[in-house]
Amino acid sequence: MPFVYSRKTQFYETDAMGVIHHSNYIRWFEEARVALMEHLGFGYERLSELGVDIAVTGVSCDYRSMTRFGEAVAVSIRLIALSPARMTVLYEVADAATGTLRVTGETRHGFVGGQAKRPIALKKAVPELYALFQRELEPTGDA
Repeated sequence: MPFVYSRKTQFYETDAMGVIHHSNYIRWFEEARVALMEHLGFGYERLSELGVDIAVTGVSCDYRSMTRFGEAVAVSIRLIALSPARMTVLYEVADAATGTLRVTGETRHGFVGGQAKRPIALKKAVPELYALFQRELEPTGDA
């Protein structure tokens, strides 16, 4: 079952057409990932203190319908692929009141650590977080 992160859209997120600017959805994806980690009991701050980061290696976003200022949205997040060095996350942003799909997207990540932020195996570096991510894993037929 996906984790759902809820938020209300802000005026500063709108563009000249009065709708949410497309770049903000990518920010919402990140907010949802951070919220998921907090929900799992392993906040991003804790990971950072261990010298590990989750680097974004790719992003895709498909826009389905417009979101406007003042609307509440629900960002559903599902972890669909996990290896010791990488993970892939899927997102659906929907109007919280109507369920109307606004955006679908995906982010791909690599785990990095150390002073040089080189690729690492999360399974070895932070086994507790890796195990938490494994429990969240929802493989799809095309992952």
